[in-house]
Amino acid sequence: METPARTRVSAYAIATTADQLLLTRLSDASPVFAPGLWHLPGGGIDPGEQPRQALAREVYEETGLELLDARLVGARSYAAHRLGVHWHLVGLFYVATLAPGPLRITEQDGSTGAVRWLPRSGLTPATLSPAARDGLALLTAPDEPAGPLAPTPDGPAARDAPTPRS
Repeated sequence: METPARTRVSAYAIATTADQLLLTRLSDASPVFAPGLWHLPGGGIDPGEQPRQALAREVYEETGLELLDARLVGARSYAAHRLGVHWHLVGLFYVATLAPGPLRITEQDGSTGAVRWLPRSGLTPATLSPAARDGLALLTAPDEPAGPLAPTPDGPAARDAPTPRS
């Protein structure tokens, strides 16, 4: 019998300065995405917590920086399997403004192993988590739908469009 997928809703910060993107490296404690990948600061929204509050908490835990402003720019859904758990992850993506300061991880034994400002031009898809790849894409084309269920110019998603009748 297959176990049902666990659902997790997360909030992610897309923070840039000049040509750099703020990223965290996933540690072995990462519950959803593979360790070693660069990922956006952010994480799971606790029960009863508002998404922006979760974003501010997660950004501080993973970077040591204070969230000053955040604007929702997109949402994406992921299916993953890690450590014997099937995940359905919904990610909320925010373009974030952060207070300046030194980078430091304030959460002990969490899913973040490192934090860095990295040049956007040097990032490759193979080194990024799926969420980080989508966050980067949202910076360049925020209005572009992603995935196979993207709406067509005529209306519903192509896969969901009614079959023409003869």
